[in-house]
Amino acid sequence: MTSQINQNSVNDPALLNFAQKLVQIKSFSGQEENAARAIADQMRELNYDQVSIDSLGNVLGRIGNGPRTILFESHTDTVQVHDSDAWQFPPFSGEIKDGWLWGRGSVDMKSGLAASIFAAARARDNGWLSGKTIYVSGSVFEEDCDGEGIKHAMKEKEFVPDAVVICEPSGNQIVLGHKGKAQALIRTQGVSAHGSAPEKGKNAVYEMAEIIGRVNKMNQSLPVINGRKGTLVLSRISSTAVSLNAVPSKCEIYLDRRTVPGETQGMIEAELDALIAGKDASWEIDTVRRTAWTGALITYRPLHEAWELPRDHPLAQSANRAFQNVFASPPKEYDFWDFSTNAVALVSQRIPCIGFGPGEHKLAHMRDERCTIQQILDACAFYTNLINEF
Repeated sequence: MTSQINQNSVNDPALLNFAQKLVQIKSFSGQEENAARAIADQMRELNYDQVSIDSLGNVLGRIGNGPRTILFESHTDTVQVHDSDAWQFPPFSGEIKDGWLWGRGSVDMKSGLAASIFAAARARDNGWLSGKTIYVSGSVFEEDCDGEGIKHAMKEKEFVPDAVVICEPSGNQIVLGHKGKAQALIRTQGVSAHGSAPEKGKNAVYEMAEIIGRVNKMNQSLPVINGRKGTLVLSRISSTAVSLNAVPSKCEIYLDRRTVPGETQGMIEAELDALIAGKDASWEIDTVRRTAWTGALITYRPLHEAWELPRDHPLAQSANRAFQNVFASPPKEYDFWDFSTNAVALVSQRIPCIGFGPGEHKLAHMRDERCTIQQILDACAFYTNLINEF
């Protein structure tokens, strides 16, 4: 029986220095190049067997060449910062203070990314890669286009892992699933007329008004399934008129629907049909288009069902053993993320996934984003042990 790594044996300044360096690199969505190149350089310094940056700008590192494959997936992009002066520490300082790493991306999700990069090398150095191949990825544009980066990397590099760890923040709890997502547009059609004679036209905003009321009622009446409840939010509204003195001829709202296991695509489509019933309206799932830092185009359709890995799945059991090795006790509970992740591109291919990462996810996207140093170290230990137990 091989010996295990405990949390105290991975207090390596190199890991923390690299996590700090990543936070110091601005990598807003579509601007991840410098972060990608820093990640590739670190992988080479750790003697990865193969390191590459694909045509979309995703970084992929490989260690080992065995038949069993596991991928540690993280994204390199972060959300913007518009209130730098209000932060306790500058958002790209990477300040380490009072046991915390401060800055944009420290939680979402450069700490988990750094921990996974070092974990693969540690597992190799401990002789724990027999029969295994470890992939570590840093994908682009996750904030706008869940899963498109890693889906592209897998296709271009022609690999399909047996299992995946999503290194998003979970407070170092094992996560066995997350909510699904549908982002839809509803449009109403009116007839333009002069504002002095509205009776000659048809106001598209008034046509939308009843639909808006239906949205609110539908959100309140969504069913609870196995203790979980989805949500429906109207996040944007706009109208089109030939002038401020005219009856609007078009109105559009944007809906964000979060689903739970048991809710299907067909159910979402039926809900959208019900929202527009009897109105001069139409709906469609949004299409998001972005340009990667390499200049490549990304097209994303935000429609994903929720997922949950059974507790008795072999990947979950491997995670349990790794958790026991690091924290000296089994997990007391499992988490289920309210948000969506790159896992959507993997579970749709029936690839088993778990989530595990340092940082409290409620601090993501917030002012004074910060991650505890101890959680970064513990996450690295967990990933290393998971490779051994996989």
